Amino acid sequence: MGLRGEAAILGYCELPPQRKLTREPSFNLEQWARLSKAALDDAGLSATDVNGVVTPLIGEADMFVPSTVTEYLGIDANFAEIVDLGGAGSAAGIWRAAAAVELGLCDAVLVTFPGTHHFPMDDRKPFVMDDKMHFGASSNAFGSPQAEFEIPYGNLGQNGPYGQIAKRYGYEFGYDERAMAKIAVDQRTNACATPEAVFHGQPITVADVLNSPMIADPLHMLEIVMPCQGGAAVVVGNADLARKSKNRPVWITGFGERVPYKTPTYARDLMTSPMVHAAEQAFSMAGITRSEVDMVSIYDCYSITVLMSLEDAGFAEKGKGMDFVTNHDLTFRGDFPMNTAGGQLSFGQAGVAGGMHHVIDGARQIMGRANAAQVADCNRAFVSGNGGIMSEQTALILQGD
Repeated sequence: MGLRGEAAILGYCELPPQRKLTREPSFNLEQWARLSKAALDDAGLSATDVNGVVTPLIGEADMFVPSTVTEYLGIDANFAEIVDLGGAGSAAGIWRAAAAVELGLCDAVLVTFPGTHHFPMDDRKPFVMDDKMHFGASSNAFGSPQAEFEIPYGNLGQNGPYGQIAKRYGYEFGYDERAMAKIAVDQRTNACATPEAVFHGQPITVADVLNSPMIADPLHMLEIVMPCQGGAAVVVGNADLARKSKNRPVWITGFGERVPYKTPTYARDLMTSPMVHAAEQAFSMAGITRSEVDMVSIYDCYSITVLMSLEDAGFAEKGKGMDFVTNHDLTFRGDFPMNTAGGQLSFGQAGVAGGMHHVIDGARQIMGRANAAQVADCNRAFVSGNGGIMSEQTALILQGD
């Protein structure tokens, strides 16, 4: 069971994040098309090479989203998929694309996740995606357990629930706020070596993190993701197209996924996330060990998400993650490079496109295109995705030739 490593990431486009959020009419199909074209140009491929698409929900279509996209782009798709897993959706879309390529259904698949952004390609009026399309309350309006038993009592949003997880972690294992702050500090160092990052040129210290406002005890403001405008697209193709690509192919050799609940209220064990299953499946499929990974790109909406994911993916012992973070250099030049472009904490989170940042972070390093933030001799990467409140979890293993 699993991938044979015969599908590769051949090109990508990640828009530079912008902090100024706009509220203009949504033209998501146009943005989808422009992102896709930029990723194909990066790979040196043509739209005629594409016969598969993976997309999140988009504003122009309440249903029939894949056919709306293929019609607009003029693609005859043998494989068309909607992925609705929040921050886990990008990594989930990548392995679905790889599976379609390996099955011979597709030569190349576009995995495109528009975010909220002015697309800087020409002087026309910019097209902007309204994030209300993606973060409304419609999924909670029809008697779901969350709508009935949580939202009326104020247990809603993300800050509070993630704060609850961090608080419970402290009760179970102890809490070192300086170690948690170091996650943000090391990632900011990486962002300062990445000119596109929203916090490029703005280093921070542990004291800066701990002196930033407390948002959801024990999480400070600088431990929480930075929303921004952006978007991302990736081209996944077969071996024939890999030989045509301008870039070093990044082969997708393992994946894992686990989606057991929506909110942590219904977790069997709040201190064990679905990443345990997802990461183990990915490593087993790829046939490599944790020690063989050259860098990791961990979904980082909150510092506690990083800590939990490091433990549950098997890089650190359960309850010892803070010691692991303290004793390792997590910067691109360190002994455990993590989120080498700054992660979402310091590069920025462009809505549902935020998860694609981690896929591209790993691919960029293996392709050798990270410039000042390049990890030396980088050939293998572990990528995680996280949706909901530590609920929807995906993992990928990416490898070079």
